[in-house]
Amino acid sequence: MSKPLEGKIGLVVGVANKRSIAWGIAKAWKEAGATLAFTYQGERLKGNVEQLVGEFGEDTILLPCDVTQDAEIDTVFSEIKSRFGKLDLLLHAVAFAPKEALEGDFVNTSREAFRVAHDVSAYSLVALSRAAAPLMTDGGSIVAMSYYGAEKVVPHYNVMGVAKAALEASARYLAYDLGEQKIRVNCISAGPVNTLAARGISGFTAMLKHYEAHSPMKRNVTHEELGATAVFLASEGGAAITGQTLYVDCGYEIMGMYS
Repeated sequence: MSKPLEGKIGLVVGVANKRSIAWGIAKAWKEAGATLAFTYQGERLKGNVEQLVGEFGEDTILLPCDVTQDAEIDTVFSEIKSRFGKLDLLLHAVAFAPKEALEGDFVNTSREAFRVAHDVSAYSLVALSRAAAPLMTDGGSIVAMSYYGAEKVVPHYNVMGVAKAALEASARYLAYDLGEQKIRVNCISAGPVNTLAARGISGFTAMLKHYEAHSPMKRNVTHEELGATAVFLASEGGAAITGQTLYVDCGYEIMGMYS
């Protein structure tokens, strides 16, 4: 079996449980030959992530990281440097907005909810990339997870859509800054997937049915397909791709009017 990521070291940020898109991508990266490190957000999620990564073997490390705290980010990358000496891959799959900001009208978004959503969901990509870059001595691939709500209005997605738009713009600027270091930065805009975060969006079940009914392929995307895309972006196949948002949504993004 081909292992296009053999010898690569990757950091996965954003696994919450086995339904996480980040976990699907982590499994794909591991199967492609990468050695991985993981972070977890808070003690509440530690047990879930610890149980999952346990199947990856003793060379897999698990570290706490609140992406709003620069000191914790620095500790994570210091540990990666100490353990592996380098980094090749980084997955950013972190997003959060207060629940009340994902209900009602966007115009009622509070200043604090706007700040929190952008800090966690967008600025964290900048902070993580800045810490990762010095370890990507042979170049690298940074992949961030986005969603269609960054481009078009999705009811109830509200401030998260605005934060995802900032994430995608940040990826483009990072791609420009880091390109000469052979570090590529891209976003995967995934169709709806039944994750812990998605279930916090009002009307999510109806969204799944809508995508299935109206996408050209008449179905929803799978974790395995998102994992395969992330392997492609992390491998030599994606060596000339940077600053892009790739839609992996069974074609939903191309639709204007629905048949």
